[in-house]
Amino acid sequence: MAVYAFGHIDDDEASVRASLLSFGATFGLRAIEDHRSAEADGVVRIEAVQGGERYGYIPYTDRAIAWHTDGYYNFHGAGRSVQAMLLHCAQGAEHGGENRLLDPEIAYIRLRDEDPAHIVALMHSSAMSIPENAEANGTIRPVNVGPVFFVQPGGTLGMRYTARKRNIVWRNDEPTRRAVAALERILGTDPLVLRTRMSPGQGLICNNVLHDRSAFRSAATGGRLLYRIRYHGRIGRSED
Repeated sequence: MAVYAFGHIDDDEASVRASLLSFGATFGLRAIEDHRSAEADGVVRIEAVQGGERYGYIPYTDRAIAWHTDGYYNFHGAGRSVQAMLLHCAQGAEHGGENRLLDPEIAYIRLRDEDPAHIVALMHSSAMSIPENAEANGTIRPVNVGPVFFVQPGGTLGMRYTARKRNIVWRNDEPTRRAVAALERILGTDPLVLRTRMSPGQGLICNNVLHDRSAFRSAATGGRLLYRIRYHGRIGRSED
């Protein structure tokens, strides 16, 4: 992962979106996820909303978001998981809005060193289930079942996780309960957790790291606004 800063901050949204797509492509990121809230270019505005199809979903509020990896609720096998993401700050919050970040490989190592049984439990094909969800337009997102840790194409480590307590079902056995508790403890105490509060022009590009967000209060001059792009594929060299 890397936190970057653009040298020039452009106020034109179309230009910013085009720059972000080009920036991602520089790192070989072109397979953009088809997300329900994305516009035609695949970019999603992350902001507090008061209505519309995004209303009621926690990323589009000013509330805190628990630890998670992006796309955990839309897992369709290792080859169609969200493997990378770009998060760019266009307008910061007046207070709050801090992110904590942790590389999933560090979490994996901590769990394995504590007890290899944690890894066995969290790699089970039905370790974590997200119940079905009815969208505002009447469509149904079916129940999504899968592992927490898995092997991605090419042999890299993938992770699918959320620390939320509602609308999540863990496999009902003692090894899974112990593994989940250990992971929660690691996320709360690990010294390698990074903290950042992004300002306009700054962003995060990463291989879908664990992250959270603190609650925030928007400035009187405008609401907090981030742009997000999620990819099926990891950071690598550009083909150009």
